[in-house]
Amino acid sequence: MGRLRFLFSASGLSLSLFLLASLQVFLVIDAKTDLNPIDRDLYHSSGELMEEIKGLVDRHPDKLTLETVKSKNKGYEAEVAVVTYGRRREEGDDRSKFRILLSFGQHGRELITSELALRILSILSEEQSLPDMDPASLNSSLNKLVIKVVPMENLNGRELVESGDFCERRNGRGVDLNRNWSVDWGKKEKDYDPYEENPGIAPFSEPETQIMRKLALSFDPHIWVNVHSGMEALFMPYDHKNTTPDGVSSQRMKLLLGKLNLLHCHERCMIGSGGGSVGYLAHGTATDFMYDIVKVPMAFTFEIYGDGAASTKDCFKMFNPTDVDTFSRVLNDWSAAFFTIFKLGPHQLGEIPSKASASKLDRWVSIDEYLDGYLMERSSRYGKKKEVFELGMQEIRTYFRLFLLSSALLMFMFCSRISKGKCSRPIVSAIPL
Repeated sequence: MGRLRFLFSASGLSLSLFLLASLQVFLVIDAKTDLNPIDRDLYHSSGELMEEIKGLVDRHPDKLTLETVKSKNKGYEAEVAVVTYGRRREEGDDRSKFRILLSFGQHGRELITSELALRILSILSEEQSLPDMDPASLNSSLNKLVIKVVPMENLNGRELVESGDFCERRNGRGVDLNRNWSVDWGKKEKDYDPYEENPGIAPFSEPETQIMRKLALSFDPHIWVNVHSGMEALFMPYDHKNTTPDGVSSQRMKLLLGKLNLLHCHERCMIGSGGGSVGYLAHGTATDFMYDIVKVPMAFTFEIYGDGAASTKDCFKMFNPTDVDTFSRVLNDWSAAFFTIFKLGPHQLGEIPSKASASKLDRWVSIDEYLDGYLMERSSRYGKKKEVFELGMQEIRTYFRLFLLSSALLMFMFCSRISKGKCSRPIVSAIPL
C-alpha cells in the first residue's frame, strides 16, 4: 500500500513537473508572440509613416504642404505634423473655401487610424485612386475644399506603443488627450479608470491639445472628424451627455452619417451621440469642444475598426486588424467614406455657409477659454518660448473674476445712488401757487 502511494506520489510529481515545463514553454512562446505583434508588412513605424507623407508633399507641392508645430509645457515637449491639401490655393484663400479638419492617431495604440490618414493623402495627391469614384466629379468637389490632416496627433504615445506598451492610449506623460479638452473637463463617472482616462491637471495642460485647439480656432472648419478604432461607429455630439444637439445642424449630421453607414459601413456602424451609444459618458473630448466652442457645424468621431472577440490582454488586435484582407478592407471602405464626405459635405451645409453670420452670443466662450487662448497666443506670437504654469493661470482667473464682480458691484452701487438721489429730490411745481 505504501509502495502504491509512493508510485502515485511520484507520478503526481512527474505530472506536475511536466505541466510546469509545458507552461514555461507556453509562456516563452507567448512572450515572443507578444514581444512584437506589429506586422511591418502591414504597418509603418511612426518614422516611416511620416517619411512617406513627407515624400508625398515633396512630390506634389501644388496640392500638399506640411507644417510641424511644436509646443512645450513643464519640460514635456510634443510636435504635431499638419498636412494641408488645397488646389489653386493662394495666401489667405482658405476663407473662401469649404474647410475640413481631420485628426488621426490621438490614441497611441490605434495604429490603423494613421495608416488611413496616409491612404487618404495618397488619394488626394492622385498617387492612388478610388475604384468606384468618378474622377471628374471628385475633382470638381475637391477644387472647392481646403483639407487639413493631422496624421499622428499623439506621436509620443505612439512611440511608447512601438517600444512594447501595446495598450497605451495616453500621451508621453500619461494623459488621455481625448479627456484634456475644456467642455465638461475633469468630471469622473462611476466607472472612471484613472489609467485609461487621466484628463490631466487642467484643460489644455498638454502641448498636443494646445496645438490642436489653436489649429481649430484659426482654421475654423466646417467639418471636423476625430478618427479612432476600437469598434465600428459614426458618432456625433455629445460625448459628455446622453443626447444629441437640437436643430437643423443635428439633422444634417444624422443624414450624412446615415448615408455613410449605408454606402461604406454596410449598415454595421453604430450611429448617434458618443455618450448615448457607447455605454459610458466621456468628459473633456475634442469633438464636444469643436461643436460647442469652435461652433463647427458638423463634428464627428469615427471608430473605424474593432475586434470584439480579441482578448482584453491583446490590445493590438482589439484596435488594429492583423490580417491582410481585413487591413485592406478597412482602408478601402473608410477612405471611400471620407471622399464621400468631401463630396457631400458642402451640399449638406449649402455649399460654403458663413459661420460669421452666427449670433454673437453663440460665439461667446467662458473666461477660462478666453484666458487660455489669449495667453497661448501671447506666448507664441513672437516665437518666444514661454510656459504658462497652471498655478499662475488659476491666480489670473481668480483676479479676473474678482475684477468683474467688483466692477458689477460698483456699477450697481453707482446706479442705486443716482436712483435714490432722483427719488429724494423735492418736487418743485412749475405752476405758481
